[in-house]
Order: sequence, then C-alpha cells, then structure tokens
Amino acid sequence: MPNSVILTLTLTNWSSPVNKFLTMVTQQAYANLSPDQVLNSIEQFGYQCDGRLLALNSYENRVYRVGLETGGNIVAKFYRPNRWSDEAILEEHAFTQELAELEIPVVAPIITEGQTLLKTEEFRLSLFENRGGRALDLEDFDQLEQMGRFMGRIHKVAHGRPFEHRPTLNIDTFGHSPRSYILENNFLPPELVDAYSSLTEQLLSEAQHCYDRAGDVRLIACHGDAHPSNVLWTDNGPHIVDFDDARVAPSIQDLWMYLSGDRSDQTAALDAVLAGYTEFCEFDARELHLVEALRTLRLIHYFGWLAKRWDDPAFKRAFPWFNTQRCWEDHILSLREQAALLHEEPLTWFG
Repeated sequence: MPNSVILTLTLTNWSSPVNKFLTMVTQQAYANLSPDQVLNSIEQFGYQCDGRLLALNSYENRVYRVGLETGGNIVAKFYRPNRWSDEAILEEHAFTQELAELEIPVVAPIITEGQTLLKTEEFRLSLFENRGGRALDLEDFDQLEQMGRFMGRIHKVAHGRPFEHRPTLNIDTFGHSPRSYILENNFLPPELVDAYSSLTEQLLSEAQHCYDRAGDVRLIACHGDAHPSNVLWTDNGPHIVDFDDARVAPSIQDLWMYLSGDRSDQTAALDAVLAGYTEFCEFDARELHLVEALRTLRLIHYFGWLAKRWDDPAFKRAFPWFNTQRCWEDHILSLREQAALLHEEPLTWFG
C-alpha cells in the first residue's frame, strides 16, 4: 500500500489494530521529517524556497523559518499528528484571523489557495509571516500595561466567540490526567513515587479549594499559553504569537504569567496589566483566587507533557535533563513550594 494511502487513512476514526499501526506510521514520518520534505511540502503550494531553513524553538509541532527566492522568509508549522482535529485547528485560525482583522497584533496564518490549513500526502501545515522582536520585559510597567490592553481586546472578542472544538483547561485536564499518566507509566524512581503521589493529590485538592473560593467564574476562549516568550516586542509594540494551545479557560489564564517576583512585585505588575486590560474588558476579581492554582496545574501538566512526548527523539535531544533522578527530585521540591503558596491569600486589586 503506498505511503500516501496509509497516511491518509490515519485521519479516519477507526478503533482497531490497523488504525494503531497507521497512527504509528504517521508518527514515525513526523518524527523523521527531513529538510527536503519541509521544502517540498511548502513548494507544493506555489512558494519557491531558496534552500535556507532554520528549525525554530518549538517541540509540540515542527516549526521552521524558510527562505524564499523572492526574498524574505516565511514560517511553516507542521502539526503533530493526532493532537488536534482539523476542526480545532481551523477554529484557532478563525479566531486569530478575526483578531488580526481588528488590528490586534497577533500573527495569523497566511491564506494560501483559499485555505489556512494545508495538507500534503503526509502532513498538515500552516504558513505564517516571519515576525521578529525581543523578549517582553516583565519589569517594564508600560509594556505590561500595553499587554493588558491587547489581552483585554482579545478577550472582548473571545466573549462573543466561544470555542466548540477546543478543550477546557481545568483540574482534570491539567492536573489529574498528567499525574495519572506519570504514575501509570512508571516514570518516577521507585523511592519517589509515594512522595509525588501524595504531594500531587494534596495539591490538586488545594487547587480545587481555590476554584471553590473563586466560584462560578466565566470561561472564555483564551490564548492558553501566554507566557512572555510568546510575545515578540518591537519599537512599535508586541506581536502575540503561537495560539496553538488555545483553550477554554478563565481570563486570568492569559494574565498571570506576566506576574513575577515576590508578592509586592506581583501586585504592582497586576495593577499595570489590569489598568490596560480593563480599558477594553471587565475583570472579575474573584479570578485572583485561581492564580496559584493555575501555576500549580502548569507545573504538573508540564512534566506530564514531557512524559507523553518522551518517545519522540526530538524531546530527548531538547530536554536531556528530563526523567533523571535529579529532575524528579527538583520537581517535587518545586511542587512543595507551591503547596505553601496555595494557602496564601490571593493578590489584591483595587480597580
């Protein structure tokens, strides 16, 4: 059976040994994605590549900066198989395109041959304009206020555009699920299993108390992974990139990662972010109960994500420190520090 047929069949919904085999073939092709395949895939859609190719800092997907014979570069994202459905990817694309049309500085996919999600015989990919910039300065309150404005504008759109095909970020998806995967697949050294199991059980219980204190907060379409590295700052302001982890979540999920330092530093940063945010979107102060809960879930989910991807050779090259004795000891120490923070009063905002 030709490879093109095999790889196309993986998109079906079969639940059988045959489908498992086809999925394995697709994943193997993705893991072995070569420079020639990258360039050939892009040229199928009318772009003439000049041979320049740089792998960018992305692991969930394969992302490359590609030089064009006409000058300049584009960015090509090859989607990891079996992670998102076509509907989920297109939902993200539609969201970012709407934001771009409103002149909100997000990097939306290029429409090529009438499509944003492109398909070859083997891969799904999208193309983006190449944007540069420097890191967001978390100590610059003017930048934080400007980020707050743009997040407020994004969330104003999100309130009228609920996601239908994207998951919800909650204690189950970002807490219990990755915890179970780590324990069930024996990633931990035997002498650390009990410590990790009991500690994460306690943390998830405390996180649930934080959610209970926050009450019935509104869930919206969020960027989902709005850490400072997903902001490229220029003299004209930011470019907000990589909506690949867009999810349904409380709005604070797109704000808390701009808060760093001790409590007084975080309070000052929060004031700056919300000063900009509330120019465009209301903020429910009850969501401040969720900051440390979401930080805790991110820590647990991150290690679960690494564990789930550990069969991918790219992860072993990029994260050689993972799955070592020292790695798990340090992770447990970080989680213990979070246990104390979950008991503290939430940050205050007097807006």
